[in-house]
Amino acid sequence: MLDNKTKWSYCVGATGRDMAYTLVSMFLLTYIQYTMQLTVAQYATISVIVVLCLIWDGFNDPMMGIIIENAHLKSGKFKPWILMGVILNAIDIICIFTLRPRGWAFVVFFGIAYLLWGMTFTMNDIAYWGLLPALSSDPKERNMLITIQGVFICVGQFTVAGLIPNLVAGNAVNAYRNSAIVIALLFLAFQLLTYFGVTERVRDNDTSSLSFKDMIKIIARNDQLIVAGVSLLLFTVGNGLLIMIGMNFFYFEFGYSVGGNLIFLFTVMYGLGTLLSQASFAALASKLSRTQILSVALGLIIAGYAMFMMVGYILPKNVILLNVIGFVIFFAQGSFNMVMIVMINNTIEYDEARTGERHDSTISAVRSFAVKLASAIDQGVVALILIISGIYTISQNISNLEIEAGKGEIARDQVLTKAEEFIALASSGQKLILRLGIVLVPIGVITIAYVLIRKKYKIDEAMYDELIKKEQ
Repeated sequence: MLDNKTKWSYCVGATGRDMAYTLVSMFLLTYIQYTMQLTVAQYATISVIVVLCLIWDGFNDPMMGIIIENAHLKSGKFKPWILMGVILNAIDIICIFTLRPRGWAFVVFFGIAYLLWGMTFTMNDIAYWGLLPALSSDPKERNMLITIQGVFICVGQFTVAGLIPNLVAGNAVNAYRNSAIVIALLFLAFQLLTYFGVTERVRDNDTSSLSFKDMIKIIARNDQLIVAGVSLLLFTVGNGLLIMIGMNFFYFEFGYSVGGNLIFLFTVMYGLGTLLSQASFAALASKLSRTQILSVALGLIIAGYAMFMMVGYILPKNVILLNVIGFVIFFAQGSFNMVMIVMINNTIEYDEARTGERHDSTISAVRSFAVKLASAIDQGVVALILIISGIYTISQNISNLEIEAGKGEIARDQVLTKAEEFIALASSGQKLILRLGIVLVPIGVITIAYVLIRKKYKIDEAMYDELIKKEQ
């Protein structure tokens, strides 16, 4: 039975982590797009750097899992890495959004800083998620933990995703810098809560030493982990695209001056939808099977994206309608994601029942690997859409204005007025390319993830109960 101090310190600590991750994953390329005067070649190079770093980071995740598995430190198996990771990552975030060399010098600086960001976040991420299944194997207690944790994850994501778009238009350079400093400090504060408040559970069957070869063997022998990991990768690719490209969508569909406010409202739907899906998961899981939850969620996702595509073409271009559609999509995706987290975690007991060994960090690293690789794919897709459509070229005119505003050379009102003139240059064909990317990719990859789970994943509720009985 978990003590309340451990339960709440672990779950509340997720808030700062997801604030920091949301800032970088959702807004870093937008920050570069709208505040740095870069050529198409330089922006494309940065996009390639992001993709390569995230791919490397994905492979770095299981290696970090090995390091944690082999660690025998005084303050615990997981907590030392949580602390080291948050300190280094917070410093790096401040540097990325504060230091501003120009042209190719920025590209080089960014490559180094972004690589370090990924590696230091991995240090914290693998340890934090590895701690979750190590705290409890009881399915009800674990569902409760995931539900509470999910609420605080949503709070962190929603706070950043909602406020930043509302702050940056017309004052982007200063707004991004100040936000990064505050978020980095909050990341540190929330993870200190986890570090000092959680009591780690020591297991007798933890393996004392692992090599890279052992890690590959652990993952390869766990067929259910592979299925869940690939499915999570596909789902995450679709899950992140709408928010990542959302700022450009609202800027170019509704205007630069009001786009930030509309993004804020849309992000409220993101927050409410995801929060309600997290908060209701334990109740849903008590009444519906995981496959039933996935089926309902997929149906809502397809219907939501189809309606999103129709807005402005068949359906009226109405802000209220867009927000309702957004709520449906985000609630469904949040429910789908909760099931995926449970499925990944349950493969730990599946492997333990078959081998007598338990590898929380190594198996949990597969989740992080899938998320990082999905993010790399998303970043590449977003950059490709912006460049092919020509929207990036138009946005560079706005970037010039933001740079001038950051130096105090022009007022915010002048930035907004001139930006509207540049936004008006975008053709209907350019905006259609943006919309198609937002809609078709998520529907395709999430559907494939669902089919894969239904055909190949076999750890249902009854089987998991049997696995727990064997462990006891």
